[in-house]
Amino acid sequence: MSKPGVRLTAVTAALATAALTTAPAATAATATESTPTTTAATTATAATTATAATDPFYAYEGGEPLSSFAPGTVLKTRTLQYHLVGVPTPLKAIQLLYRSTDAQGRPSANVTTVVRSLTGDGSKAVSYQSFYDSLNPEDGPSRAIAGNLSLGGVIPNAEALFMAPLLAKGYTLVIPDTQGQRANFAAGPEYGTNTLDSIRAATRSGETGLSAGTRFGLMGYSGGAIATNWAAAMAPAYAPDVNRQLVGFAEGGLLVAPAHNLRYVDGSLVWSGVIPMAVIGVSRSYGIDLKQYMNDYGKQVYEELEHGSILDALGHYPGLTWKKMAKPPYADANSVPDFVDAVNRINLGSAATPAIPGFIAQGNGGFLEGTFGNPPGIGTGDAVMVAGDVRALARQYCATGNDSIKYEQFNLLSHNGVPVVWAPLAIDWLDDRFAGRTAPSDCGDIPAGNSLAPEQPVPAS
Repeated sequence: MSKPGVRLTAVTAALATAALTTAPAATAATATESTPTTTAATTATAATTATAATDPFYAYEGGEPLSSFAPGTVLKTRTLQYHLVGVPTPLKAIQLLYRSTDAQGRPSANVTTVVRSLTGDGSKAVSYQSFYDSLNPEDGPSRAIAGNLSLGGVIPNAEALFMAPLLAKGYTLVIPDTQGQRANFAAGPEYGTNTLDSIRAATRSGETGLSAGTRFGLMGYSGGAIATNWAAAMAPAYAPDVNRQLVGFAEGGLLVAPAHNLRYVDGSLVWSGVIPMAVIGVSRSYGIDLKQYMNDYGKQVYEELEHGSILDALGHYPGLTWKKMAKPPYADANSVPDFVDAVNRINLGSAATPAIPGFIAQGNGGFLEGTFGNPPGIGTGDAVMVAGDVRALARQYCATGNDSIKYEQFNLLSHNGVPVVWAPLAIDWLDDRFAGRTAPSDCGDIPAGNSLAPEQPVPAS
């Protein structure tokens, strides 16, 4: 995020206005926890400085293995005040620990936050996926909402600017920690399962006011778009019950084929720090050791960012390339078999086509943020996301049965500029889907994009 201080000032005003016009007078925050077979078991004052290390709410401690519960099962529940930059607001938030599935298909426990709009009736909700992009679980939106302060937590705090208008319109918000409790950065399929199971949990909790009859929209930008698109793509097979509740997905600044993005940002001035973040996230998500292919400098950068957020990476490694981090035989990332396997697993081009309408926005003014690359077969983008990949994905959806795709490209906006334009457009687009209006389509007008074929391994030199 650029200029976080300016944005936080605007966010504070927006959320405070929404909270004061929709919520009752502030009361003492309380927290309740329950197992899947008992109701509220404990009540305690919610600490505004709760973190993953000190807050027992984040740990599943039941006697039954997680595998014995269906995905979306609520494991614990607590209610607390919504915090903005560590300061409690009058708005209440319900947090749920629920059973989900990680990138390797194993049972996991994750947390989501539900914020009820007192002007709504629970019939419509938006699952808002944050772009907190971090390798530190303490930067997740649930921690920020509970009052935890961290550098990476600036982002979910700032995103209240996008969420306040939704509350004012009567939407209940469901805000999952999309990256899971290990902060598995860039692991798209895990983002998807965490998002879908968050919706399941929110509709199964008696405290949220949501039900199986609640209609949902999906919304997210950048890292939030990863979760939004993977959830939309996975819903028909992984969560058909949720898919029936979805009215559409609205996203911007999307990661499609991660190997392309790494080549695009290679050597850039600001976004090159995403390279080691992706290496760490892929290693963590899929239980592989990419560090063994790093030279001493690469290992140093790896260790510096192992628990860092996107704010620790942006602009901190100008000119960084994969080659500078890798041992000489692995100067080409595709010479690392584990890398090739992992990036192919998280290539949206190989995932299913969503069955619901979609609004996809993408910038193409990456030079504004110091990314001047134009690699053959990849082209330009918004400084971190590749425009040709996003166009290709949108065209692929149109060609494979979903003709309710609206694509919009902003050629003179970069990654940090697009959200200002995208957010109000996305909210308007979602309003129309909830109103039952026919979804617009750009399927005949989307320019050609890149190949989204899986990466091919090459021999080590």
